[in-house]
Amino acid sequence: MYKTKKRIVKTLKAIVLLALIAALIVVLTPYVNDRRLSANLFRFATACIVFTVVSVVLKKLQSNILFFIRRKELFTKETGILNQFIDRMRFCYSLDDFYEAIGSVLEMKGDCSVLLVDREKNYVLYNSPDRLSCSSQTMRTLELNYPADWRDGYCFIGDELGIVTKYSQSRGFILSKNKIHLYVFCRYTRLIDLEIYKTLIEEFERFLERSKTISDLSEIASLSREWKQLADTQQSFLPLNMPKIDKLSIAAYYRPLVNVSGDYYSVLPISPTKTLLMLGDVSGKGLAAALVMGLVMNTAKILEDKEDLPGMIMAIHKAIKGMKLQDKYTVLFLGVVDTEKMVIRYVNASMSDPLIITNSPSGYRIKPLTSNCSLVGIIDIDEVEVAEQRLFRDDVILMASDGVSEVMNDEGVELGDTELYENTIKKSAAKSPKEFIDDVVNLIMDYNGGKKLRDDVTMMVAKVER
Repeated sequence: MYKTKKRIVKTLKAIVLLALIAALIVVLTPYVNDRRLSANLFRFATACIVFTVVSVVLKKLQSNILFFIRRKELFTKETGILNQFIDRMRFCYSLDDFYEAIGSVLEMKGDCSVLLVDREKNYVLYNSPDRLSCSSQTMRTLELNYPADWRDGYCFIGDELGIVTKYSQSRGFILSKNKIHLYVFCRYTRLIDLEIYKTLIEEFERFLERSKTISDLSEIASLSREWKQLADTQQSFLPLNMPKIDKLSIAAYYRPLVNVSGDYYSVLPISPTKTLLMLGDVSGKGLAAALVMGLVMNTAKILEDKEDLPGMIMAIHKAIKGMKLQDKYTVLFLGVVDTEKMVIRYVNASMSDPLIITNSPSGYRIKPLTSNCSLVGIIDIDEVEVAEQRLFRDDVILMASDGVSEVMNDEGVELGDTELYENTIKKSAAKSPKEFIDDVVNLIMDYNGGKKLRDDVTMMVAKVER
């Protein structure tokens, strides 16, 4: 199993390091009484260098071995089937999607029998077409052994459909969350690596939350008088408070034209020094745009590798096309800010306004983060390029929907085409992100002359601090 092999590799590394220390002590002991300071310092420095080099080599070797073991143990054979199911679950947005994943992976590839039961209503949502899962006796036994108040999590099922304490005796498992029980009967359960179940239950929980949110959006939207509730549900996707990030301060502004909007933004910390910034705009207005907006936000949230910007773009592209809404797509900006290396890696999928305002001896300068990817969700994307831009202390990163630059004055001139806009953002770059946004919002309202805005207005500003 992966966990055991991982422990063995780490133990072997420790043994090798201890043996190296012992060898260095044996080699250096005869020279203890040598009173030549320079000679002793040379020997000590040499020993330290040897130990450091060997430690680095062993660490790299350990990492490569563990990667190989992980791939072999968790992504092949019996465990690999569950990993394929987990991957499919990440892109399930409804029960129908989930049923398809069960059929194509667990049943067809894994030869498993599956039952999905709502224990609160005592209603079977899905069952495999075989004797075990269709049996009324099976249902009665499971109902007695795993009632509605069964704890959330996972456990293992034996031949008699009860809990087993020895993994070697297991013939299946149960995943439980909020009184929804997923029973998977599998004769080779004991061969599946135990490490996989933690990820499996986490993805199962995320799927249930995701499908409920989307179901709620669709149900609410069917009643025209419930638009306010729909808007509240949609806005729950957006971060209420910005996370506190070392050396990076962030603020955002969101003003939908109507109750619901296709604009969105998110801030997702990756590590203490890396942060993913996302801002985008779905085509059109109303329910369809709101649904796509929620889909995009959720897809970005559930992906594990948030530094893989091409992978995130392709996942969002696939998810939108999967909705089959034909005319729906999104433009968006994804940027990973690294405050240790002082760079931003980004993909600009046809957003017109992201830019960096940087200080220089001659005053503030504007550096556009130009588009390097096409629209997402409507036309095929062959390859996604990632661009990189150097960052400096006090740099301001501005991301905005086109509702900012395209606001017009009485003469029909767009704000983004004026020196007034450029001068305002340069002048405000010395302020905090919140004050910067306030200045731009005031400019928009003044420039629009008090008339009703024609589009959603969404902005996010990040400032690299000293």
